[in-house]
Amino acid sequence: MSPTSLTRADLMPPPVVKTIGQRSLIIGAVFSVIVIVGAIFQPDQFFHAYLVSFMDWLGIALGSMAIVMLRHLTKGGWGMVIRRILGAAMRTMPLMALLFIPLVIGMHRLYPWTADEATLKARHLDGIAHDYLNPTGFILRAIIYFAIWLGISYLLTKWSKEQDTPPVRKSDHFKKVSAPGLILYAFTLSFAAIDWVMSIDAKWISTIYGLLFLAGQGLAAVCFAVVIEKILAKRPPMNELLKPDFVQDHGKLMLTFIMLWAYFSFSQLLITWAGDLPEEISFYTRRLYNGWEYVGLFLVVFHFAVPFTFLLSRPFKRNVHRLAWLAVWLLCMRYVDLFWLVEPSFSKSFTVTWFDLAVPFAMGGFWLAFFCRNLNSLPLVPAYDVFAGEVLEPVHE
Repeated sequence: MSPTSLTRADLMPPPVVKTIGQRSLIIGAVFSVIVIVGAIFQPDQFFHAYLVSFMDWLGIALGSMAIVMLRHLTKGGWGMVIRRILGAAMRTMPLMALLFIPLVIGMHRLYPWTADEATLKARHLDGIAHDYLNPTGFILRAIIYFAIWLGISYLLTKWSKEQDTPPVRKSDHFKKVSAPGLILYAFTLSFAAIDWVMSIDAKWISTIYGLLFLAGQGLAAVCFAVVIEKILAKRPPMNELLKPDFVQDHGKLMLTFIMLWAYFSFSQLLITWAGDLPEEISFYTRRLYNGWEYVGLFLVVFHFAVPFTFLLSRPFKRNVHRLAWLAVWLLCMRYVDLFWLVEPSFSKSFTVTWFDLAVPFAMGGFWLAFFCRNLNSLPLVPAYDVFAGEVLEPVHE
């Protein structure tokens, strides 16, 4: 059977996607009520946890957008089979823009540079705060970041929808957006990471900081796609679309981003420690003592060493069920990594509050519900993409 003879219904996601979305919405609503009540009495702890959770879920959305653009530049069945999963995650960007508003409201509880001028001078932050770190600039730059991300997402989605109807279309226009889009993504992400996370300690600077988030977001996006494809793997049409070779390619991508994350993390530590400057090593002196060192060691072992060892195995990478369990674990490690980057700036000793456990479920419930709505709106494969045959033809020939 020709790929173009398939109907839209043949390629639509199974009913389980709608079920997951409904349950996620309930979970998000319940946890949100609990968190909002708690925020009234402990606003500082709430905003600390909110920032970590926001960067975590935003990472999946942005990482998905980056992988989609990478796939348009490189082609290949590995990307075609998860393209609509990544696209659905990418299209949660409007929700993330809305969820950014509480960070603007709670800005003064997160960033020292929002204090009055006398306090800033006492902390030696007056020059930095006035030149770059100020509330107006913070908000304007955030608007620019989201405008760029939403614009890229809109164009990629618009052209992708056109490939669900005949005739078969080439994808040159995807390349024209994806090539500069990846550059814009890396550029805006780096500045967003500086604005929203690194500026918590405004006197500390790292030129590789944005790359840490880039590698982490790529890993989070691939892991999320693997988890979703595992859920769909026993149900049509994914049970016919997903092949061991594609799963192996996804495992290779996971391994690549794990190695990138480890390389960037170690490089930052090595360069900072070798410089041995008080204003530079302050970042690590807070995170390598008072209990935080155990979190760092935990990340070294379970965010890098153990997953790296598993992913060296070819049979492991070809088994979607095993790979999905590792992907779930790595998604948890992404949250731990962000927690280790953010929380020591507020707590000298290792501290975990109930907000750190509840806020991700509150935010994630709504995010997953929106994701499932997006995934349900389009077929799992654009049948009229010129490269769709890499996924469809071997099954329906």
